[in-house]
Amino acid sequence: MPMSLSADSPAEQLLDLAQQGDSAALGNLLGLYANYLALLARVQIGRRLRGKMDPADLVQETFLEAHRHFAKFRGHTEAEFVGWLRQILATNLAHLVRRYYSTQRRDVRLECRLQEELDQSSRVLDLGFLAKGSSPSQKAVRREQVVLLADALEQLPDDYREVIILRHLEGKTFPEIAAALGRSLDSVEKVWVRALDRLRRVLGGPQ
Repeated sequence: MPMSLSADSPAEQLLDLAQQGDSAALGNLLGLYANYLALLARVQIGRRLRGKMDPADLVQETFLEAHRHFAKFRGHTEAEFVGWLRQILATNLAHLVRRYYSTQRRDVRLECRLQEELDQSSRVLDLGFLAKGSSPSQKAVRREQVVLLADALEQLPDDYREVIILRHLEGKTFPEIAAALGRSLDSVEKVWVRALDRLRRVLGGPQ
C-alpha cells in the first residue's frame, strides 16, 4: 500500500525506504518534486526553447531517468536528492536544446551552463522575497523550502502564480510583466501584492 505523503512522512524517510528497495517509496519520493522541477523547466524552456515543449513532459522524462539510475545515487538528504534531480533535468534540457537547434554533438559546456542556471533559479526560489518576519510552518522546517514554495505556488490562482514567477524567477520588471500579460502597471502591482500575501498564508506564515 502506498505510504501517505503527509508531514509525518518526511522526504528523508521515503528516501531511506527507497534505498532499501521499496519501489513504492521511490515513486512517492519522486512525486514530491513534480511542481518544483516543472517550475525550473518552465523558466529554461521559455528562455531557450521558446515554449516549444510542455514542462510536464520534461519532468516525466527526468523522473524516468531518476528511476532508472536511482541505484547510482549515494546521498542521504533531501537537499542531495534535489540536487541530483536538477543534474538530470539539466542533462535532459541539454538534449532538448540540441534537438531543437538540430545539433547532434553533445555539448558538455551547455550542460554545465544549464546546471548553473537551474541552481541559480533554485536559489531564487527561497522565502527571501517574502516580508521579513515570515516564518515557515513546522512542516517547512522538515522539508526543503524551495520545494514547498513550488508546491505553494501551484495552489495560487493562475494570475497570482504568473506574476510571482515572472517577477521573482524570470526577473522581469513590473512594466515588462504588464506588457506580457496585457494588463495595466497598476493592476500588475496590486496583483503582485495580493499574490505575496496569499503565498504567505499558503506557506503558513503570518497573516
